[in-house]
Amino acid sequence: MLPKTIGSAQATADDTPIELQEMAKAIDSLPERYRDVVAPAMQRVVECSTRRRRILNLVQEALSQLRLDMKYLIFDLEATRRERDQYKEMLEKDGLL
Repeated sequence: MLPKTIGSAQATADDTPIELQEMAKAIDSLPERYRDVVAPAMQRVVECSTRRRRILNLVQEALSQLRLDMKYLIFDLEATRRERDQYKEMLEKDGLL
C-alpha cells in the first residue's frame, strides 16, 4: 500500500471497496515517478468513497429510526382511538351523549 498517500492497509481494507483496494495495490507497484503523480488522485477517490459510505450509513440509520418512530406513533394513535371509543361507549351507556 501507499502508507503516506493512500492510507494504512487496514483503513483501506475496512473503508474502501475491493476495486479501490486493487487499484491502490496496482498504484503501489508503479515506479515512484508515476506513483507520485497518481497517488494524490487515488487518495481523493478513497476519501470520497469513505465519505459517501459514511453518509449512506447515517442515512440508513436515520431511516431505520424513522421507521421505528412511525411504528410507535401508529401504535399510540391506535391506542388513543381505542380509548376514545371506550369513553364514548361509556358516555352513551350513561346517557350523557
